[in-house]
Amino acid sequence: MFVVQVANELGLTGWVRNRWNGDVEVTAEGERKALGSLLTALHRGPHSSYVTKVLSDWESATGEFSDFRMRSTG
Repeated sequence: MFVVQVANELGLTGWVRNRWNGDVEVTAEGERKALGSLLTALHRGPHSSYVTKVLSDWESATGEFSDFRMRSTG
């Protein structure tokens, strides 16, 4: 829910899901500055988390998302 809340506050679209191995996977689209703010928040994480590593891959936006939501664990 942390990522959903931050992404919505930043006006981003896309999705987030937990992975079975404990990783969190995020796909987000929006203004580059907002995406940078999301990336900063991901490095920090919520108060109850312990972030060890954040990997990012910048690609062209597809425009396929209308909002930001949580997906099922994958």
